[in-house]
Amino acid sequence: MLSLLHIENIAIIESADISFDRGFNVLTGETGAGKSIVIDAISAVLGERTSREVIRTGAKSALVNAVFTGEVPLKWLEDNGFPADGEELMLQREIQGDGRNICRVNGRPLTVAQLRELGRQLLNIHGQHDGQQLLDPDCHLGYLDSFGKTASLLESYQSAYRSMASLRRRISELEMDEAERSRRVDTLEFQIRELERAELKPGEDEELDARKTLLRSSGKLMEAIQEAQFALAGGEDSQGACDLISEAEGAIRSVTRLSPQLEELGEKLTALRYAADDASEVIRDFSEAFDFSPEELDQLESRLDVIYRLKKKYGPTVTDMLDYLERSKEELEQIQEADDTIQRLEKELEQARKETVKRGTALTKARRKAADNLQKRVQEELRQLDMPKVQFVTDFAPCPGQDGMDDTGMDQIQFLMSANLGEALKPIQKVASGGELARIMLALKNVLAEDDGIGSLVFDEVDTGVSGRAAQKVAEKMADVARRKQVLCVTHLPQIAAMADTHFSVEKGEKKGRTFTNVVRLGQEGRVEELARLIGGAAVTDVLKQSATELLEQAEGYKAT
Repeated sequence: MLSLLHIENIAIIESADISFDRGFNVLTGETGAGKSIVIDAISAVLGERTSREVIRTGAKSALVNAVFTGEVPLKWLEDNGFPADGEELMLQREIQGDGRNICRVNGRPLTVAQLRELGRQLLNIHGQHDGQQLLDPDCHLGYLDSFGKTASLLESYQSAYRSMASLRRRISELEMDEAERSRRVDTLEFQIRELERAELKPGEDEELDARKTLLRSSGKLMEAIQEAQFALAGGEDSQGACDLISEAEGAIRSVTRLSPQLEELGEKLTALRYAADDASEVIRDFSEAFDFSPEELDQLESRLDVIYRLKKKYGPTVTDMLDYLERSKEELEQIQEADDTIQRLEKELEQARKETVKRGTALTKARRKAADNLQKRVQEELRQLDMPKVQFVTDFAPCPGQDGMDDTGMDQIQFLMSANLGEALKPIQKVASGGELARIMLALKNVLAEDDGIGSLVFDEVDTGVSGRAAQKVAEKMADVARRKQVLCVTHLPQIAAMADTHFSVEKGEKKGRTFTNVVRLGQEGRVEELARLIGGAAVTDVLKQSATELLEQAEGYKAT
């Protein structure tokens, strides 16, 4: 469960520490006091989407810490390399002014995505927008699959469906009319002939470019070679460096016996002579091997021109053009053998379709069984929420996709309801009032949360549109849920606030010209004052306090049963 929440510089909350208890925790306060900011802070520390706009004006960063105690998701922690510190887990998220996020679990850094994965195993947040999801038929299948735990069947079906869809695409690519096929064959045959006639070789363009650069600089090159050769080998009237170094070596070698200190110098001169002789031979070999003619340069430039024109059509390098040639040959072969290939693929497609139908049928069977159970459970929840006459049904229709299938399965799901006895079942979005929708959503969420393994639930003003007797039933239902899980609820209804085990008041004030929010844990007297305000507004009278006291006594009496 969520034991401690520490907030710094989130919106109008400068600093707050909230210690939550087991059971039913309620937050109340005036509109705009900052109740939903507390929920936003919880959402942020669980890794959900947020932005730097939440940082309090004038602050450089915002910080949220959350401590969870009790059962922690040990397997996730082990799989992701994080140590588990007994039965306590501390999450931290710092949102900086430049948009960066620093996240930690038990002091060790992790990514926002990892924080989100972990957070969704610790706590579920249900807000006002969930009612809009209930009105959207596209979301109903997700609710049913979540309740029925059909994830493995759905994954198996989707694997078969993807294989079937891939075969369909391949067949469609091969199926073309005769005129289109003939045009494509002509194009491919021309391109293949043109590329094969060029007799391209990998890396040829780079080699030719290098040779062209060499030939265009042949005069300067040979002049430099001749100068170097003369300097090393000398001429008829002068000695070169090789001879001079050899003489120096001989001179030093002749006196090394007189001065052993010159031995090292002699070795250096010997090495230098070898190096000079080698360089001279390399230059001589290069000079003799270098062959230049204007005809070669013309031929080389002509070949490069052919390659350049082909590059404009088939790729930026010779390697790319050779790859294009191979692909063209393969495509031509596929087109020429298309009829045989199509026949083979159609047989594979029929087998894939049968397998997909088989897996889809198993998924549908599991969904129908889950729908029956869901209907019974939601009806029971609605009865407890003072809606005994409401009928709730999951309607199945064939999927409108090709072959009655798409990537979600073979079913089109929609929740139907009848709000009054004798009325026909209709889509839930057409008949549910705001108060009915809130209770149906609460019933559905309660059913889905029963076996999800998550220890804490947050309800952010999900009681909108509920009042009177219905509000009392919602309060009782939340108290029932809080016997199994920790519940945190933001509410404006006195009936729900009275049912709380722990009651917090979120208060807004001003200090030194700045707005701030304070979260106060209320005692018995404070709860009476707050409930009186919720019942009657700003003017708290003795009569309202008496009503608040009676409401608290009724709530305690209900919880005692």
